[in-house]
Amino acid sequence: MALFQRAAKIFPLLLLHFWVANLVDFAHADPPYPLCSNILNQNSSFQSNLNILLDSLRSNASVSKLYDSSNGNDPDKIYAQYMCLNYVANEDCRTCVTLATDHVRQSCTNNTEAIVWEEYCQLRYSNRRFLGQLDVSGNLGLDNKRNVSNPEHFRPVVNQTVSNLIKKAVFDESANMYATGEASIKDSDRLHALVQCTTDLSSADCNTCLQVALANLSSCCSFSRGARLLSRSCYLRYELYAFYKGETDESSASEQNLGTGKSKKRKILMILIFTIISVLLVVAVLSFFYFCLSKKKGNKKWKNEISIQEVQVHSIGDPSSTMFRHQDFQGIDGLNVGESGFMDLASIQAATNNFSELNKLGQGGFGPVYKGILADGKEVAIKRLSSFSEQGTEEFTNEVLLIMKLQHKNLVRLLGFCIDGEEKLLVYEFMPNSSLDVFLFDPSKRAQLDWRRRINIINGIAKGMLYLHEDSRLRIIHRDLKASNILLNNDMNPKISDFGMARIFASTEGEASTARIVGTYGYMAPEYAMEGLYSTKSDVFSFGVLLLEIITGRRNIGFQKSKNVPNLTTHAWHLWNKGNGKELMDPLLSDSCPLDEFSRCMHIGLLCVQEDAIDRPTMSSVVLMLKSETVTLPQPERPAFSRGRFTGHDSAIPSDGSADGVAISAASPR
Repeated sequence: MALFQRAAKIFPLLLLHFWVANLVDFAHADPPYPLCSNILNQNSSFQSNLNILLDSLRSNASVSKLYDSSNGNDPDKIYAQYMCLNYVANEDCRTCVTLATDHVRQSCTNNTEAIVWEEYCQLRYSNRRFLGQLDVSGNLGLDNKRNVSNPEHFRPVVNQTVSNLIKKAVFDESANMYATGEASIKDSDRLHALVQCTTDLSSADCNTCLQVALANLSSCCSFSRGARLLSRSCYLRYELYAFYKGETDESSASEQNLGTGKSKKRKILMILIFTIISVLLVVAVLSFFYFCLSKKKGNKKWKNEISIQEVQVHSIGDPSSTMFRHQDFQGIDGLNVGESGFMDLASIQAATNNFSELNKLGQGGFGPVYKGILADGKEVAIKRLSSFSEQGTEEFTNEVLLIMKLQHKNLVRLLGFCIDGEEKLLVYEFMPNSSLDVFLFDPSKRAQLDWRRRINIINGIAKGMLYLHEDSRLRIIHRDLKASNILLNNDMNPKISDFGMARIFASTEGEASTARIVGTYGYMAPEYAMEGLYSTKSDVFSFGVLLLEIITGRRNIGFQKSKNVPNLTTHAWHLWNKGNGKELMDPLLSDSCPLDEFSRCMHIGLLCVQEDAIDRPTMSSVVLMLKSETVTLPQPERPAFSRGRFTGHDSAIPSDGSADGVAISAASPR
């Protein structure tokens, strides 16, 4: 009943969140679309500088489609810029900018930076110098809720048409970073599209901005009859009517304006409908919870209450929302061409000999990986996402945004990426020794991993995880730490890879929950596998499993000594309690491994895989325990799944890699 009461508290909040999300999406059907920072500056000098600057923008809007300026002195200096769409008349541009200045003052009072998008223009200001710098954070995707009748033909036409316009806007100097065009679609429809960048950008930055914008729309609005992507640095839109020639959609022609909004009566009606549906759904779901839980009394109550909702990276590609929210990426600067390493598809095709089978390094869960040689002779590994892979645009962009901002010797370095139509590619530094599992679980290769080398690998992984959890400017939960995601360089030093499933935590958050469990059997913490709860301690559990695998040379999954010992961690715990831990030592280590060091590592591994997350050490404690032999280690408690909740048989894993509708990676190497 306690669990039911908890659900009764949480579920209405989740449903309210869902309802508000839909309401916000409806309310944002018409401009303005403001996006404000969470940092305030109520200094009178700052506000005075801002007001003067906004007024100057308004006065210049009748003579220029793009204008930027600054006002004041540090620390209260303000930078601002507006951009009108090129097809808009000067007087309409001035009207739009006037609206924008009023709306940004109303919506983002005292904010240090903000942007507002109107129907025909956008306006932004900041206390940071942003002029000439690419920024694709906080992109906003909006789509027509009506879908096309022939989506299989529609999407390729959109991609091809917009891609051609991007090339024209970027590489044709006379285009001035602006292009419009049209194309025929079946059923007598014609597609009309427009792309535009702020002209303070370089050509390369403009190309990157529009390519990312196209990827945004491909994710949120694949089958919509019309859509637009609003970015700080560029603009992309397509419709089935020539909007840039003054035409309007007949079904909404009466509602076209410069941003005054739709009928309030319609909004009120929709709000009432959503309210009624929400109430009915709450009653139905709570009834279902009560019915199910009344039959399952005795379920163990976890010590940690669910206190917050899941921290999800609403990166490019969240299919449940057309909003790409800047606040979800606090601490991440916008991608710029210098950091993002955006690469064109032709260069990658040349580097891999057009993705030749001879260049193929392996097949991962998200698609094949190829070795490539860039034009400067640098060797790289290129991860090519399959159109049918588990990783969609959300995970792809998640990985790009995360790794670009992470710098540590034990994290794999992302050199570049490419988005071109349906192609999504990641370009990594090349790791000549492949991944840890290739050596660790191959008897002939494992001999190369003597005890000193294994200790070095364990310490490197621990330091990399500590950086993710505590030392980077972001707090990151990896969620898929395993042997196949540890790459080895020339010197066999470890580098943590594959951040497609990672999540960002705010500094005040201790735990989050998710309904979409992703990970790998044998490495997932019990609270995550059973209830969808994850935290830094769930990564600690995965590290503990990996540590035990490294010192024993055995897989956790598939290991079974008896029906009462379902996996490696449980068997290690039983041997530890009997004082026979040395039985698990890899025979190949007999000449190079001091028994006391092996026992200490085994002890630390068992502390990490304890069933209760509270009992597990933090990664900072793990690093300290590995480094210092004087630190006293507590007695480990029973590990997770030691009672056989997972059988550990490979045959028990469904062929589709999922269990109970949960997306889980297979344990085999990627």
